[in-house]
Amino acid sequence: MSQQNIRNFAIVAHIDHGKSTLSDRLIEYTGGLQSREMKAQVLDSMDIERERGITIKAQTVRLNYKAKNGQTYQLNLMDTPGHVDFSYEVSRSLAACEGALILVDATQGVQAQTLANAYLALDNDLEMLPVLNKIDLPSSDVAGTREQIADVIGLDAAGALCVSGKTGEGVPELLEEIVNKLPSPRGDENAPSRALLVDSWYDSYLGVVILVRVVDGRLVRGQKIKFMATGAEYVIEKIGYFTPKMVDADSLETGEIGFIITGMKTIHDCKVGDTITDAKTAENSEPLPGFKPSIPVVFSSFFPVEADDYPTLRDSAEKLALNDASFMFTTEKSSALGFGLRCGFLGLLHMEIISERLRREFNLTLINTVPSVLYKVHLRDGSIIDLENPADMPDPTKIASIEEPWVRATIMMPDKYMGGIMSLCSERRGVQENISYVGNRAVLVYQLPLAEIVFDFYDRVKSISSGYASFDYVVQGYQASDLVKVSILVNDENVEPLSFMCHRSFAEKRGRQIVERLKDLIPRHQFKIPLQAAIGGKIIARETIAAYRKDVTAKCYGGDITRKRKLLEKQKEGKKRMRTFGNVEIPQSAFINALKVSN
Repeated sequence: MSQQNIRNFAIVAHIDHGKSTLSDRLIEYTGGLQSREMKAQVLDSMDIERERGITIKAQTVRLNYKAKNGQTYQLNLMDTPGHVDFSYEVSRSLAACEGALILVDATQGVQAQTLANAYLALDNDLEMLPVLNKIDLPSSDVAGTREQIADVIGLDAAGALCVSGKTGEGVPELLEEIVNKLPSPRGDENAPSRALLVDSWYDSYLGVVILVRVVDGRLVRGQKIKFMATGAEYVIEKIGYFTPKMVDADSLETGEIGFIITGMKTIHDCKVGDTITDAKTAENSEPLPGFKPSIPVVFSSFFPVEADDYPTLRDSAEKLALNDASFMFTTEKSSALGFGLRCGFLGLLHMEIISERLRREFNLTLINTVPSVLYKVHLRDGSIIDLENPADMPDPTKIASIEEPWVRATIMMPDKYMGGIMSLCSERRGVQENISYVGNRAVLVYQLPLAEIVFDFYDRVKSISSGYASFDYVVQGYQASDLVKVSILVNDENVEPLSFMCHRSFAEKRGRQIVERLKDLIPRHQFKIPLQAAIGGKIIARETIAAYRKDVTAKCYGGDITRKRKLLEKQKEGKKRMRTFGNVEIPQSAFINALKVSN
């Protein structure tokens, strides 16, 4: 198809503003699927996406649309996630497009993630088309939402289209707008082949499936290609596109988005953002800009409950990393839990999803350690080390200072909830930067330590605002803080997976919460078990799990009291000896539940 008749665009919006539902209507209207094949959120293919009602992976679909001017257009639509933890998926999708639909829920107005995604589209120099969704609901406020788009995002929304992803109202007009207002791709059809590697995933039947956007030239079945970043060369065995069903083709032309399969056996040859070229002309080709690498902000370790499952865990993590470029991991060894993986994530929801996918898709039973952020430790000799795991903390006498990451958080809410949200931010060591109003909605901007928001901050914001507030953050940089490592001791043994870093002012409270929680989670033994939280050699909190006690005097009938006392003393000595040599069994559920400390 001629480049002039191709439109590559993404749908971006805040969580639950109706991206996937609108995609359903576009697919239905253009005949991508027959009505009997349709189901709600057809592009959310993972079970976990359908259960939670969220999009985790960006999905691509090619639609053919016959416009009113009589011409047929190829629309390459990308449905993107809305949650802040998956913003890397959004930025990658936008890099493969020329246009973006900024979808806004007409009942809720502009939210924090709408603003963040609009800025991502702006950074990629895309043509933006504001669209108002959910106009079929009685509470929709079209005029107010148009004003908000103009005030908050700075887009002219006077002519913004009104649609309903549920009923399909306004969809034909939207397709005409896409064709008339969004630009066609700009590429040289006669130049040597160059394509951008947008995404990849592992299929147990086909091997590695690679999603590409052809920038120059064309890709053809049987062509020998080269991956410029890794230098690997392969022959294209299968080529095609999604409608959203997999459809085979003979070639992908300039400006088109589709998949290639090369029989790739090693997933290390496939790097997201790489440039694919014709093997013959590779030496003269310039690599494409690619994507900025994702920077993990939350770290946690995964250990298999069965030590024999470690090779499976590593293999499974490699397959997931192929599918999710923002997930990173390295090997780790713990004295308590054996071999495992130290993993980096973009947020707590990202961590939860990866953990759930490893359990479901690869049948693994895992123990997760307490999530932490990346600290920078300045030593007295002038060197700086990155600290992901509290277990690797150097000797406190060698440390000059510790820096922690801070973020710039934007919280949007109805102004009646502002007091509660401000109190929460102050409680989490936040520094207020700005307050502004858009109608009856307040926009708060705060500087906050990342470690204070990765646990339950988002849940607390939703709870205080009855679900009406939205939250988005951008990592700003590092600042020095008075941070300490809190160790948890069980029966005088340091349990490294439970140790954590926190601000000195919160150390006692957090330590007390964890030992109180462990007291309920660790089963009683035949001997007393002390549970302690400590900073260095100083104990800051303690609880004791009482021992089971056998009635050793039950068979002692009559006689002097000294007989009973003798038996009790003997039992006491035995318990003391048992405690010295006894091992405390900590169930895996205790690791997970002890760390779910909330206020």
